[in-house]
Amino acid sequence: MRDALIEKAASFLKEGLLVSFPTETVYGLGADASNETAIRRLYQAKGRPSTHPVIVHVHSLDAVRNWAVDIPPEFFKLAESFWPGPLTMVLKRANSVLNAVTGGQDTVALRIPKHPIALALLEAFGGGLVAPSANKFGRLSPTLAQHVIDEFKDEVAMVLDGGPCNVGIESTIINLSGGRPRILRPGMISVDMLSSVIGDVEAPANSVTHATNAKNALAQVVATDTASDTGSDIRVPGALASHYAPETPLHVVPSHDFYSFLEECAKNNRRVLVVSFKPQHSGFEPSSWITLAQEPEEFARQIYGALRLLDKRNGDLIVVESPPDKDTGWSGIHDRLSRAAFRE
Repeated sequence: MRDALIEKAASFLKEGLLVSFPTETVYGLGADASNETAIRRLYQAKGRPSTHPVIVHVHSLDAVRNWAVDIPPEFFKLAESFWPGPLTMVLKRANSVLNAVTGGQDTVALRIPKHPIALALLEAFGGGLVAPSANKFGRLSPTLAQHVIDEFKDEVAMVLDGGPCNVGIESTIINLSGGRPRILRPGMISVDMLSSVIGDVEAPANSVTHATNAKNALAQVVATDTASDTGSDIRVPGALASHYAPETPLHVVPSHDFYSFLEECAKNNRRVLVVSFKPQHSGFEPSSWITLAQEPEEFARQIYGALRLLDKRNGDLIVVESPPDKDTGWSGIHDRLSRAAFRE
């Protein structure tokens, strides 16, 4: 039955239709990376700007040469250490790569996902698949098949259900297209992990800004504008100031100011929904308070699902207790929360 579902999904993709499938990071919305009509259909379904590039997912290391040229030695070292896995590498594009894939840039982003269903689908399909997160543009990424079904309904030909995603946030993106290797989007593969394999790697600028205190937090945005804050003119997925966002306004508040912030919200008659490391506080209904793990790997697995649940509760705002700053294992999570909290 599983093989039959994979073959059916591959046939839909060959027809230029959209198929959602699980990866270890989040569920992707897949389309044939060599079919411009299919890619346009994907952009339309997501509401994604045509200049926003997409990542090409491939089945094997050999397939990379169909998409990239002038591949540096660092690529092979990182591939040996982290592929299949949640690492995307930006390389110089081959001439045959469609502008619709790269957003008109001279680079292409590639990765091999670490999920048996994704790998089986890629093998059955026999080519590259673009697969941005299967959500409407800028919204919370899906980590369950039901999230995709709820968001797209009949816009997708098929949704392959692989259960919960194991990583939970999008891949780390590193630029290897020239010059010093640089992180363009942080993820659960950290700068330190990459540096241990290839030496010097440049980290992205810190995009996290907290509320300064409970008194003024309600009146300000708890994130700075980090659009194109990669320090590079290369556009990559997930680098806009506002991204990965619930519909309910979100605030990230430091632990030392957390309870005073909630008290200030109560004084202002704001219905608050909470994601915290702390157990449920008195005065909050169980459905309005979600306690997450204090380990970054488990927190990452849970955060998008938690935010999706709270987004359905009709609150005035979602308050997330800020994770630790000093641990590099949290850098990708900080990045996602800061973009989810951004408001123009």
